[in-house]
Amino acid sequence: MSTAAIFDLDRTLLSGASGPVLSRALQAVDLMSDRRIPGQDLLFNVFNAIGENSPSMMLTRQSARMTAGWDITRLRQAGALAAPDLDALVQPYARLLIEEHRAAGRHVVLATTSPYELVFPLAEHLGMDVVLATRYEVRDGHCTGRIDGRFVWGRDKIAEVREWAASADVDLAESFAYSDSWYDQHLLAAVGHPVAVNPDPRLQAMAVLRRWPVQHLDVPPQVPKFIGIEPQKVLMNLFRPELTAYANVHVRGVEHLPDSGPAILVANHRSYFDPLAVGFAIAKHGRPVRFLGKKEVFDAPLVGDLARAMGGIRVERGSGSDEPLKEAAAAVAAGELVAIMPQGTIPRGADFFDPVLKGKWGAAKLAAETGAPVIPIGLWGTEKVWPRNAKIPNLLPHLSRPDVWITVGPPVPLGLDDAEADTVTIMAAIVDQLPDEAREAHEPTAEELAATMPSNVDPDA
Repeated sequence: MSTAAIFDLDRTLLSGASGPVLSRALQAVDLMSDRRIPGQDLLFNVFNAIGENSPSMMLTRQSARMTAGWDITRLRQAGALAAPDLDALVQPYARLLIEEHRAAGRHVVLATTSPYELVFPLAEHLGMDVVLATRYEVRDGHCTGRIDGRFVWGRDKIAEVREWAASADVDLAESFAYSDSWYDQHLLAAVGHPVAVNPDPRLQAMAVLRRWPVQHLDVPPQVPKFIGIEPQKVLMNLFRPELTAYANVHVRGVEHLPDSGPAILVANHRSYFDPLAVGFAIAKHGRPVRFLGKKEVFDAPLVGDLARAMGGIRVERGSGSDEPLKEAAAAVAAGELVAIMPQGTIPRGADFFDPVLKGKWGAAKLAAETGAPVIPIGLWGTEKVWPRNAKIPNLLPHLSRPDVWITVGPPVPLGLDDAEADTVTIMAAIVDQLPDEAREAHEPTAEELAATMPSNVDPDA
């Protein structure tokens, strides 16, 4: 027997309701008046906020009557018109899930209450194999105002799925299902791998009780959301220079960060404080970022849980594993900002003061694989907040606050065919964002050298 991955549409594959898009498409082909139905906007807003409710779905079922006399050809034209706008609402990690299931050889199924003719073009564009949707009865090329078969919602949806699965020899006990709605509880309970996606309040409670995984397809799988907000968005409010009493934080060049779409952020590494310093630039711009970080951070109690909740990507140095790069590529493919410190670790001793930065090839390889722009960030003074020989940062308010500079530069022009050469270019672009003193040779004092060594290492050993 084969297996399947079954997706609901609204608030699951899509970030919200398909209704407004479908209404506009029907108006464009003259099947629906451009007059707004009283309360229509409120209905869509409620749906986007808390999901399906029984009264609205009953109204949807009864609205089939208004299709009486509709030309089926025009209805299909409306579906084709709606597809690009619906595609723009598809959540980024939903696309990756679809590809993952296709690669595993599973049937990818769209199961939705929405009319078949209006959603089939989108499903076809996404490469889905089967569409189980509400169908309007058609005679002589025109809709009769009645539903042909089931209204694919609630118990009728699972009945439709079971019927299809039996005909296609699909084992539901080994299959996957994704939905946001409490009314899809029967569908989720019927498969071996149920996932509550952006769940409404009742499905959220059921998922907790039944220990079903909860996922939000606009963020990486391990990132939770609370009241629809991911933790990194909340913490951004704390990363404001004017609220920082332990340092004078200067952020420049955030206009070089893209407002949308993927980018690879690369920064030099001087301190354990560096990820937080990059956070000031990200917070000022307003977009979350996914950091690649060493495994020790992710393995630490509490700190590791926080790193994962932020969408961090665990890197085990020296393991030779390609998994971190694959995970980073997936985040880039989802349109995320991904941050990498190409040096890998903070330089020790005299290397810390070398004006020529040396980096590993990961960022260059990721850029070559994804085509995403590489944005350099220069960090300076972060070691004054958290030197490497200190176990904790100095975050206490004090009068002689050090200056910390975070400078974002324009995208780095790369050849994308030579990782070694591109890495040299990337590191030079980071240096360009640093103050002039960073490009001058410096003879460090014994105290400065000691500050570059981990607290458990004797600098004279």
